[in-house]
Amino acid sequence: METIMETPTLNLIKEGLQEAMSYQEYKELVDKHAAEGSNTGPEVTEALAQYTLLNQRRMKRWAKTFKLDPAAQEAIANRKQALTWLVLTESWCGDAAHATPIMDAFAQTNPNIEFKVLLRDENLPLMDAFLTNGARSIPKLIAFDPEQETVVGTWGPRPTPATAMVNTYKAEHGKLTPEFKQDLQVWYNKDKGKAIAADLLELL
Repeated sequence: METIMETPTLNLIKEGLQEAMSYQEYKELVDKHAAEGSNTGPEVTEALAQYTLLNQRRMKRWAKTFKLDPAAQEAIANRKQALTWLVLTESWCGDAAHATPIMDAFAQTNPNIEFKVLLRDENLPLMDAFLTNGARSIPKLIAFDPEQETVVGTWGPRPTPATAMVNTYKAEHGKLTPEFKQDLQVWYNKDKGKAIAADLLELL
């Protein structure tokens, strides 16, 4: 267990939780932007709006198709202590569209797990306390024990196998190409959420 020693970071989490949306509210926000042809965040572009529309469809599809296996359901249900999952994201984030419905499935399985959402670009001080290799990568999930006021773990922006794919490709090519990003989406669909669920089980 990782204990938060710095009071400013703890305060940022507490403040974030007060402002955070439920996942249902976040879905409604994405629906609104998709209908309006816009996106969350300070910069609104046609490309980001298109990603938002695509992600809305992905989120709905995952909500309908993803199923936790019996072993995972049992492991989730067995958690007795309160746990808050606070995720930083934006509507245009493709990785988040695959991950957040699975996070919600965990929370729906156990009432002791509270799942809340914050927009990254409205909460940069908190984001900067949880960077990934120095970057504001999203989604970023902060697993917080509200009783002990500790961070018990973090996750993001991708499941372990996808992270390995990304790191290998970047090492060979320097940056991610549109073709690779398409291949990554194919991988997500073939994996059916299993890798994300496996990672999230370790945060319980």
